[in-house]
Amino acid sequence: MFLALVTGVAEGRWEELPDLYAEQTHVVHPFDPLRGPALRSRDELRAHFTPTGTGPALDRRATNITIHETTDPEVVIAEFEYQGTADGKPFTQPGIFVLRVRDGEIVSSRDYFDHVTGAAVRGRLDDLVAAVKARG
Repeated sequence: MFLALVTGVAEGRWEELPDLYAEQTHVVHPFDPLRGPALRSRDELRAHFTPTGTGPALDRRATNITIHETTDPEVVIAEFEYQGTADGKPFTQPGIFVLRVRDGEIVSSRDYFDHVTGAAVRGRLDDLVAAVKARG
């Protein structure tokens, strides 16, 4: 499931990604500087994964993958990096996913990303800083 998720994101298979999740799920991004709400359903994930059509052309792949064994057979902890280019400029964005998979579907996920790098790669760093400042 983890590999399907990170590969799907890297390859931009946005329509397929919501189907990796249970109908009712709980996905959070604890390092999101804007503290977005949890995504709790496939419909919310579908909206989350819908491309905006703005930003640079991204070419990326998941690399440096380390999957950690846990004592809970439903839990997957994986460290990785997205490496690639944005409009030809190289970038590396580290991440860690803590997934709970049940009956072949992701029922919960904590996605830890470097949101600052993500915003910079997409040319949205100034927007992110302004939004954080506006929140106080």
